Amino acid sequence: MRAFAFDKYKKPLHEVTASEPVLGERDVLVRVEAAGVNQLDEKIRVGEFTAILPYKTPLVLGHDVAGTVLRIGSKVTGFAVGDPVFARPRDHRIGTFAERIAIDHADLALAPTTISTVEAASLPLVALTAWQALVERGNVQAGQKVLIHAGAGGVGTIAIQLAKHLGAHVATTASGKNADFVRELGADVVIDYRTQDFEEELSGYDLVLDSLGGENLEKSLRILRPGGKAIGFSGPPDPAFARSKGLNPLLRLAITALSRKIRARAEKLGVSYEFLFMTANGSQLRQIAELVDSGSIRPVVGATFPFDQTPEALAALARGGVRGKVVITGA
Repeated sequence: MRAFAFDKYKKPLHEVTASEPVLGERDVLVRVEAAGVNQLDEKIRVGEFTAILPYKTPLVLGHDVAGTVLRIGSKVTGFAVGDPVFARPRDHRIGTFAERIAIDHADLALAPTTISTVEAASLPLVALTAWQALVERGNVQAGQKVLIHAGAGGVGTIAIQLAKHLGAHVATTASGKNADFVRELGADVVIDYRTQDFEEELSGYDLVLDSLGGENLEKSLRILRPGGKAIGFSGPPDPAFARSKGLNPLLRLAITALSRKIRARAEKLGVSYEFLFMTANGSQLRQIAELVDSGSIRPVVGATFPFDQTPEALAALARGGVRGKVVITGA
């Protein structure tokens, strides 16, 4: 079947002829009709995550899918041939930049009924990231103050809407040209990162979602109330993440050292920092689908590319400037 892979880390994505997926007893074979493109795809290609997420090459990329069920494994329940579905396949089973993919049924959910296949494909990774940050880790309650960085991006567009659904007061950072757009999504306060310093404008926040890391993360700690929390998904990884992944002792030590500075600063300020590397979860996708169909969350697709132009789609995302998600269509 047709697919897009890279041969070695840092080498370009190109079309290949890939083997047909092997269907396990707990798997669902899905015809890929649209595939979302994520920053994680590019970070894996350039080798940023080889220590914590090692893949053998050549590797077919792609972490988001929407499509139709073609076959089901012998122990699969809840899905039937012909069902429209969406998913973020689990790590080490990615590969949605292809015509077909076999997905563990626990990672899969029926697609929302009120949106297009392209819109459904834009959701899984970013919506799961927002859910796991705001609901699982952040336990956001009505009336709390939440800052979401990069509000016009893939995660940001969904996180703003989910935080508002949870009843939070939401601030976000965005460029001036996107200010009205993120307000329409639900942002109460918009900070133009080009002309304003969010540290001077905000204080007393309960939670920050940081997608940038570095100095941005350090400043985010200082706008939290005592006991507040910053959740970062660009790093640095923390010891809890290393334990959850079962990494070897040397790598655990290295990761502990990487995050020691930011954790020490958080402790000094009376706040906390957690690293989030989202995980596949079909049950959470079902809840997200309900929010989409009720109108609480709407997908934001900023650009689409045909399957033949998958490398161009990845390059467009890497350049930045796209509102919401980039989606590949018509595998």
